[in-house]
Amino acid sequence: MPLLPLQDAQRAIRLVRAQAEDLHLDPAKIGVMGFSAGGFLVAQTSNIVAPAYKPIDATDTLSSRPDFAIAFYPGHLCRQGDTLEASINVTKDTPPTFLLQAWDDDVDPVCNSTLYARALNAAGVPAEVHLFARGGHAFGLRRMDHPVVGMWPGLLKAWLVEMGVLAPVVAGAATDSGS
Repeated sequence: MPLLPLQDAQRAIRLVRAQAEDLHLDPAKIGVMGFSAGGFLVAQTSNIVAPAYKPIDATDTLSSRPDFAIAFYPGHLCRQGDTLEASINVTKDTPPTFLLQAWDDDVDPVCNSTLYARALNAAGVPAEVHLFARGGHAFGLRRMDHPVVGMWPGLLKAWLVEMGVLAPVVAGAATDSGS
């Protein structure tokens, strides 16, 4: 299991929490998002909270577990025999997770999302899972003429509102125009 990306992610989450007030962020609404191999890192940071590096300063006393997680077509979770990567131990403390993938992904098989979704469900972790019939791999990062590209941002935004991460948009509400 590669530790350097996990170490970076754990430290980044702790640094954001430590500076949340200065950044005008809620330290209880810190999430992670990753695409493909980054989706694997999302699963790691969501489930491996033991420090992957030696403490550097007081920031490392803060939690590195994200409050929500978003994984787009995650990779490296599905192992031979359709088993979940052994280092990913989903528990009731795993954060709510949004998963998105296409069935025709020729880089990361859909079992990466379905196995992880089943593990989340078994642990009682809220998860929203969207599996599109077509879209291939990396549809969230490239321009393409396929409906999935226009659909996923709204699905994600609705989930973030439902999770309380984003404030709901009130129809007809006035916006601050600075005047």
